[in-house]
Amino acid sequence: MYDVVIIGGGPAGLTAGLYAARGKLKTLIIEKEMVGGQIKNTSEIANYPGAIEGDSGSSLTMRMLEQAKSFGAIKVNDDIIEMDLEGKVKKIKGKNDEYEAKSVILATGANPRLMNVPGEEEFAGKGVSYCVTCDGPFFQDLETFVIGGGDSAVEEAGQLSKFAKKVTIVHRRDELRAAKSIQEDAFNNEKIEFMWDTVVKEIKGEGLLKTIVFENVKTGEETVVNASEEDGMMGIFVYVGFIPSTEIFKDHIELENGYIKANENMETNIDGVFAAGDNRIKPLRQLVTATSDGAVAAINAEKYINRIWK
Repeated sequence: MYDVVIIGGGPAGLTAGLYAARGKLKTLIIEKEMVGGQIKNTSEIANYPGAIEGDSGSSLTMRMLEQAKSFGAIKVNDDIIEMDLEGKVKKIKGKNDEYEAKSVILATGANPRLMNVPGEEEFAGKGVSYCVTCDGPFFQDLETFVIGGGDSAVEEAGQLSKFAKKVTIVHRRDELRAAKSIQEDAFNNEKIEFMWDTVVKEIKGEGLLKTIVFENVKTGEETVVNASEEDGMMGIFVYVGFIPSTEIFKDHIELENGYIKANENMETNIDGVFAAGDNRIKPLRQLVTATSDGAVAAINAEKYINRIWK
């Protein structure tokens, strides 16, 4: 019987593990892959307070894990397939083992929706990004493309224009879906251009992204854009949505558009079950907000245990 079982080993889950274990709670972190979540694919962390210069997402989260373990947190690899969260004792079944807990923190994160085109995975972190806030400064004075036409895509294109020498918004339709005020800002930005009725067909390069093949969805015409020899690379930022990793919770936890509904104490609709990180409804999904969520969830899990179990 654990005091706290944390499902997910990204920054939110690792921070929850640190706070829970430091509070002398018997703590288990379950992660089906390598710890780190989305951030483990980021080559350099530049916008997290106190990050060491040259820190990668992987190195930072591995230190988070070691810190949590130093206070007694246990980490196992398992893929959760079934759970019963309603009772006082929370029962969780994985492919490898079964677990019982007094409280559960769901920190399963969300994943960017991929374009699913050749080269996308190969050049992730090498020209392909899903976060302007994380990676925009690395594309200083380079040509960049933002894929998508919603609020996030258009807003982030504006943010990217502060660094890139040119930003092209690529949208599969002939008009943007973003709010009119956001559109106006983009149309008035001299560094932003547009490619309408267009999708990415293929991404190419040699170590770094150097070529993008676009296709017009109406005519089928292909356009090949190459990075200049002077630049040596270019960037592509994908904003076609996120997919929260909450499928297994849908019959247990209250969701909205796939995201967990949790209050500011990270409490879900089930007593003793908390949510933290990118899988919950929130205005900003960043490393710093994920760690904040994890801390709040762990503190309130401890309060719940003290109230119900003691």
